Amino acid sequence: MTKSIAILLLLAGGALLAEESPEKATVPLKDPARPVRLRAHLMTGGITVKGGDVKEVTVEATSRGNRERHESHADRSDGMHRLELPGTAGLDVTEEDNVVTIKTSSMNRATDLTITVPRKTSLELKCMNDGNIYVEGVEGEIDANNLNGKVTLKNVAGSVVAHSLNGAVTVSLDRIDSGKAMSFSTMNGDIDVSLPASLKANVRMKTDNGDIYSDFDVKLDAAASSRPIEQGRQPDGSYRLRFDQAVHGSINGGGPDFQFTSFNGQIYIRKNK
Repeated sequence: MTKSIAILLLLAGGALLAEESPEKATVPLKDPARPVRLRAHLMTGGITVKGGDVKEVTVEATSRGNRERHESHADRSDGMHRLELPGTAGLDVTEEDNVVTIKTSSMNRATDLTITVPRKTSLELKCMNDGNIYVEGVEGEIDANNLNGKVTLKNVAGSVVAHSLNGAVTVSLDRIDSGKAMSFSTMNGDIDVSLPASLKANVRMKTDNGDIYSDFDVKLDAAASSRPIEQGRQPDGSYRLRFDQAVHGSINGGGPDFQFTSFNGQIYIRKNK
């Protein structure tokens, strides 16, 4: 059965500047004994997720309010005071069969989500503007994608796909799901990933304007690095050969594929202490 929660804040009567109180929701799960899957997508704002010894999901949405001044209307205001409207995020949360989906209806205000989940929770998190993604203490499949902000995953376990277009990607994995591929990438920023010392993986590492550092003994594979990634006749009749600029290698004998890709930034592959 689907449960829907919609929370609205009221403007305090007569107030010129509205206090921006968070919208809060407590979401019961169909089966608290089973792992949870959570999806949260934001146009503007940041997402923080923390795992805990809980049997429900709690969500807090705080709108930063709309601070923009509409100068085009100034000629009609005649010195009147502009009211700061309440920073309502229009929080919308649904739960169905242990899958929790979080949305906000606010398009022109930045909204920050703070979410507490059971430790065994898989995440699908997406941000576009004016916010970072931060996750701590969660175990599951984590997919974190941020267009203009950082991605930080601390003391997580399971498998990770983490990407930022304009921001650093920092990940600390305490335990990993053996056999699962992972990817860490950014266009403009450093990649800093800490992994268990027992990691077995095939690695593909690429940075156009940076260096690569590793605590692990990486056995480089020159043959794989020089192998064409595209070869054959093109639709226009031309023949094309294209080689990968990435460095290929293996850690502790190899295993699932791990990719580390940055265009403008350093890559650090650390061994958990």
